[in-house]
Amino acid sequence: MNLPRLLVLTDRTQCDRPLVDAVAAAVDGGARAVVLREKDLPDDERDRLAERLLTVLAPAGGLLIHAGAAGCVGASAVHLAASDAFPRPRPGLVGRSCHSGQEAAAARAEGCDYVMISPVFPTASKPGYGPALGAAGLAALIAGAPPAYALGGVRPADISVCLAAGAHGVAVMGPIMRTPGTVPAYLTALQEAAA
Repeated sequence: MNLPRLLVLTDRTQCDRPLVDAVAAAVDGGARAVVLREKDLPDDERDRLAERLLTVLAPAGGLLIHAGAAGCVGASAVHLAASDAFPRPRPGLVGRSCHSGQEAAAARAEGCDYVMISPVFPTASKPGYGPALGAAGLAALIAGAPPAYALGGVRPADISVCLAAGAHGVAVMGPIMRTPGTVPAYLTALQEAAA
C-alpha cells in the first residue's frame, strides 16, 4: 500500500462544527487518510461515528484508521499507542505511536507499517507533552523506524524540515480540526518538500 503523506487525526473537542462535517471539509480539501481517535466514546458510539466517517471517505477513495487496540477487530487499518499489544489477526495496515528510539525499533521488529513520532514541535493540542524533539530528535528516531510521520505542532512551514529529517509525511490534529480549510496548504507543502 502506498502510504499517504498526510494523516489527519480526529479530536471533536477542537472542532467548531460536528466532527463528521470537519472531516468532510478536510476530505474536500484533499485529505485521504483519517485516524479516528475519540477513544473516550463508548464502543457502540465510536462504531457509529466510524461508519459515518467511512461514508465521507469512501467516495474519495480515503482510508479510515482506527486508533487503539480496543475495538479494532475487523478494522482494515489500526493505529496503536506505544503500549498497545499488536493485534491478532493482523489488520491490513498497522501503525504505532513512538516517543523513543527503543519504541521505534520495537515497532519495526513487530512489523508495523508506519510510526507516528511525537512531539516534534511544541503543540497547542497537548501542551506540556514532550519535550519537543525538534528536527534532530526526529531524525534520530526515524533512523531505526518504519516509514514515519512527524506529529506535534507541525505547521505547513515546518514540513520541509520534517521531510529533510527523514519523515515520510506528517500527522496533524489540532490545526486541521480547528480549521479544516488548511488541508490544501499542508498538501502543497508536502508536495513541494517531496519534489
